[in-house]
Amino acid sequence: MLSRRHLRIKVLLALYAFFQSQTESIAAGEKELFKSINKLYEIFIYQLSLLIEIVEYAHKRLEENKLKFFPTEEDLNPNTRFTENKVIKLLDANKDFRKHYDLYKINWVDEEEMIRKLWVEVRESQDFKDYMASETNTFNDDREILIRIVKKQITASEILHFYYEEKNIHWSDDFFTANMLVIKTLKALKPTWGESHPLPELFKETVDDDANEDREFVKDLFRKTVVHSDEYEALIAEKVKNWEMDRIAVMDILLIKMALAELIEFPSIPIKVTLNEYIELAKMYSTPKSKVFVNGILDKLIIDLKNSKKIKKTGRGLLEN
Repeated sequence: MLSRRHLRIKVLLALYAFFQSQTESIAAGEKELFKSINKLYEIFIYQLSLLIEIVEYAHKRLEENKLKFFPTEEDLNPNTRFTENKVIKLLDANKDFRKHYDLYKINWVDEEEMIRKLWVEVRESQDFKDYMASETNTFNDDREILIRIVKKQITASEILHFYYEEKNIHWSDDFFTANMLVIKTLKALKPTWGESHPLPELFKETVDDDANEDREFVKDLFRKTVVHSDEYEALIAEKVKNWEMDRIAVMDILLIKMALAELIEFPSIPIKVTLNEYIELAKMYSTPKSKVFVNGILDKLIIDLKNSKKIKKTGRGLLEN
């Protein structure tokens, strides 16, 4: 379910932590890397449960309105489209979701005020009003309103972002990725899914579960970058003779080292893919000038590595692409 870019980001952050801690245990660093990835799955389950919690809160409000001293006709016969959301019912009954919900001991009882504020924002949105007034009532309609809630109310919620940041320091970085995973999961849900249908895994499923390609990619990229770190630093130093290495942004050095690991050690990944990915990561995680710097150094290194035949790509056209 995670894209290769998100996996590279996880490796980048793990490498940063590894080198900053000055530990020599690659195994310990790798363990922390996969622990971080597993924590991402936890916040993903939290976000799914939050959608259910918002719907349950809306249902509770409808029931409370029926108990007014002078209930209106709308109070007595409310529009239950949202509280009967078919996608939420499917998700709430899913055994895999329930297993993880219990495993993580998720409980929103103490966060009712935050849930209330989110519900009010949802209720007052034009998307919600259009959904409630629509003449159609399909599974896709129920799915679409949830996706819009994630994109507009949940993703934009500063109080929710702060809530996750307080629970786990890593979740501040994982918040937006988790929202993306929730949206992907909602899009994948089908009305035919039974309660035993498994939720998507973080790593893409493969025929041979013992050799998961994405899991191996993460492990190898981390290990090979660490093992060849000094070698790659020497290559970089040759191209920045007018700079002192300690004046170059740490993230820039890490990104170039990771790119070199991919270029040299991963024969099935095209050169162009590696180059584009690390330029994008430089824009996201380093300084404003890093994109140009990383691009320029990698361009020079790629020429040298091709000439020395250290880049060996398999598959037609991969060397030049």
